[in-house]
Amino acid sequence: MGKKVLLFCDVGIDDSMALIYAYLNDAIDIVGVVADYGNVPRENALATVHYLQELFGEETAHVPIVAGAEKPMTGDPFDFVPEIHGEYGLGPIIPSPDGADIEEENFFAITDIIRAYQHDLTVVSIGRLTSLAALFITYPQLMQTVKSYYIMGGAFWVPGNVTAVAEANFHGDPVAAQIVLSSAENLSIIPLNVTERAIATPGMIKNVHEMGPIHIVKPLLDYYYNFYKERNPLIQGVPLHDVLTLMAVIHTSMLFFRRLPVHVVQAREGTERGHSIADIRPFGSLEEETDTEVKQHRIAFDLDYHRFYTDFMSVMVRQQFG
Repeated sequence: MGKKVLLFCDVGIDDSMALIYAYLNDAIDIVGVVADYGNVPRENALATVHYLQELFGEETAHVPIVAGAEKPMTGDPFDFVPEIHGEYGLGPIIPSPDGADIEEENFFAITDIIRAYQHDLTVVSIGRLTSLAALFITYPQLMQTVKSYYIMGGAFWVPGNVTAVAEANFHGDPVAAQIVLSSAENLSIIPLNVTERAIATPGMIKNVHEMGPIHIVKPLLDYYYNFYKERNPLIQGVPLHDVLTLMAVIHTSMLFFRRLPVHVVQAREGTERGHSIADIRPFGSLEEETDTEVKQHRIAFDLDYHRFYTDFMSVMVRQQFG
């Protein structure tokens, strides 16, 4: 059996790819999926998670799907990004409306999943952190029973993808991001520093399409690549932010980490909103500047791309590759 993973996602194309990767990977056992707002509205995210579950049939039919947050803790209006991810986080694909009955209000089912697995459970968040923060506020003792946390978020001394300094998941709800960072133990952060380098090239996508069992991968990633190529004609492929975050759970040595205190800027607007700051001073303390406890967390700063390539291709085509 694989590692028990409770996945929080906001269902963009990279989230959809992460679920496909996880469902194909025997080393990962998804025990629940929390579908949040983010790249698409929550109801669309739920529809997509159900669609992907149905795509895999009996292999995934037992996995609980939970309706997560519908809006950020900041209360700010939220803009979705169909031009990047499509209306449902599946690029050009629109799930059939005749799918499984979707229970819209079952958030506290998450606590049943955590209680069932506790110290064997890894929580992975690849979207906005609103739902996870709500659990830390409501069930602080229960959340301490989780074995480890992995979150995709932040950008440290590299450009952001929403503003010059801010990454989308932290920018979307900086209040929630700071709650999670100040609450979670054994937390690993997988930021843009490494996820922007987890590239799937057009050649890789073609091979997965021709050799792999899941044939929606190419239309998803072609849609994603067209957006990135228009924004940056020099880009070599599409970054699989969320796939890499799930990989980190089972292939920690693929990444190179530093343990540092981190703070997320809480500005309501402006470039600095959601900026993730890691304190590298040997003599300083972010606590003095924020008046809150600042934990130290593992932050990934480097990636063994060859290992990423080999693992991704081997899982996606279900044979040894590379």
